[in-house]
Amino acid sequence: MSPARKLEGTEPKYRTGLTSCEFGEVDAPGLYVENRTGTLLRIPDDGIAPGRSPVIQAVARHPWVVTRISEDPYLSLTKARMIAANLDLDVNF
Repeated sequence: MSPARKLEGTEPKYRTGLTSCEFGEVDAPGLYVENRTGTLLRIPDDGIAPGRSPVIQAVARHPWVVTRISEDPYLSLTKARMIAANLDLDVNF
């Protein structure tokens, strides 16, 4: 995963681990926003563990590029909206 912009003006717990990558390259649990549509994706530990199901595949004309906004996949929607908006990501949730 390539590093993304640093979070400015947010709580320190959201500064670590901010990354952007294609959806198929996600290798860490967390809360992600799809950069083009603003769709929120909650990816728990079980969502990335090898051999676990369900395995989620996103099939689209253009690859989904997602940004991890929190290590906590269960962060409240209000906090997730604030973080995404502070990063100038579209918010569609």
